[in-house]
Amino acid sequence: MFLPTTQAELKKLKWDKLDIILITGDVYIDSPFSGVSVIGHLLLDAGFRVGIIAQPDPGSSDDISRLGEPELFWGITGGCMDSLVANYTATKKKRRSDDLTAGGKNNRRPDRACVVYANLIRRYFKDTRPLVLGGIEASLRRIAHYDYWSDSIRRSILFDARADFLVYGMAEKAILELATALQNHRDTQDIRGICYIAAQKPDDFLELPAFEEAAADKNAFAAMFNLFYKNNDPLTARGMVQRHGPRFLIHNPPQPALTTSELDMIYALNFTRAVHPFYQAQGKVQAMDTIRFSITSHRGCFGECNFCSIGVHEGRAVISRSENSVISEAQKLAALPDFKGYILDVGGPSANMYGMNCRRKQTQGGCPHKRCLYPHVCANLNVDHEKQINLLRRLRKIKGVRKVFVASGIRYDLLLADKKHCLKYMQELVAHHISGQLKVAPEHTSEKILKIMGKPGIEALLEFKAIFEKLNRDAGCRQFLTYYFIAAHPGCTDGDMRDLKAFASRKLKIHPRQVQIFTPTPSTYSSLMYWTGIDPATGGKIFVEKDAGKKQKQKDIIVPHSPLKTKR
Repeated sequence: MFLPTTQAELKKLKWDKLDIILITGDVYIDSPFSGVSVIGHLLLDAGFRVGIIAQPDPGSSDDISRLGEPELFWGITGGCMDSLVANYTATKKKRRSDDLTAGGKNNRRPDRACVVYANLIRRYFKDTRPLVLGGIEASLRRIAHYDYWSDSIRRSILFDARADFLVYGMAEKAILELATALQNHRDTQDIRGICYIAAQKPDDFLELPAFEEAAADKNAFAAMFNLFYKNNDPLTARGMVQRHGPRFLIHNPPQPALTTSELDMIYALNFTRAVHPFYQAQGKVQAMDTIRFSITSHRGCFGECNFCSIGVHEGRAVISRSENSVISEAQKLAALPDFKGYILDVGGPSANMYGMNCRRKQTQGGCPHKRCLYPHVCANLNVDHEKQINLLRRLRKIKGVRKVFVASGIRYDLLLADKKHCLKYMQELVAHHISGQLKVAPEHTSEKILKIMGKPGIEALLEFKAIFEKLNRDAGCRQFLTYYFIAAHPGCTDGDMRDLKAFASRKLKIHPRQVQIFTPTPSTYSSLMYWTGIDPATGGKIFVEKDAGKKQKQKDIIVPHSPLKTKR
């Protein structure tokens, strides 16, 4: 069912009031791909009365007051993306389109959406119920952080939004505990997975360098981020505290990771898998073309690429759904009246991490000074593609399913590490699961830049390419690889991009088209490098291109710029 978003829907449900009202910067899509929808259905399933207001007008009370005032709290999210990433290109040009806005025009999501929505609520509801921030925008900005758009270190978003709580990461457990505590008038301070502001600091918490210190000294900022990043494992993390002026940000330890059965339960909730009619009437939502008939098989990522925020938000362990859970969702998709027989994607951050785990990480937490995939695939990682092979075979047998695609891309270094099932998995993909192209993301070809990114060396790419092309020839297929690259990453020069172009032409036999300019997003090591000019792995200085025109020039070396063709 749709969660109510109008008074008419409340009356239909015979609800006089709501316990919780969720505010989001995205249009309301009732789908497991929408974080606000997942949280809403989870709370509803637990017995709470929940409503959603999507993309409220910041200049009016009409939207924000539509459902009245909640009994327990307001939940605020910027949406599935950080609002500034959603609104601006890497060169800080305003995006004209928004795939998560009805009608597709980028005119409904405010910059710094969490702060704007929190201020909007306080403007029209004085002394209201607690404000709770969540979602990726809040999660990545929960401590003092580098903000690319102001080119400065900003305070925790809790202070700027004047909110009461922040639930970070994939916050299902934290939000349920918080809602239950508020309902029962219980203390909230010990709930894992939340942040809040206090006048005093706990004695046993790890103290990070203060906001003012981190903002004034780049070395202090680097030290702060290192402490923060390495202290977010559910099994080993301590609580953290950071002074902001006379007050303290309290960062409780993370919630335990969801189990497979808990994740299955979430995906079994009663999603309508459509845009709410109130917003559907405003125009087409482009994102539905991708997500309507796609399936998430797992969460989290072992990769920890330095430019990526997935590890900080979703987690550095992979939690997979059961085969039966994925099959059940596919059967639901196949029963929809507009299903044409094609499941467009089955995967996660990297499709071929499904069913894998780290023996040590599950029982002792992540290694403090070691990564799962860099500089090489760790021996403790259970690299086995058999579970995904079995899953894909079962999906193909579902009545009404003509084709199942793996569109979310794969980690080729992980694939090559599976000596037993590498070829079998690739044969399955080539024969059944590629829609003409398979996405891979080497990101660069320079060993120097790959090392700075935390990505595997280029030898693995070439080995994978050879296997893929041979299997295609053997199967009589004409499928190809689509390579994703990054320009202007810290350390990258014009010369490195010219080398990439030459390598792509000579070794990959392509002229790359999928090239994006690096965007420093909050709470990543690459953003730390961008701000400080220091490689945290070595302590040495690195070149950082900060001029927008010169960043564009790096991209133009690979893909000549044509203003007439820019969509976003």
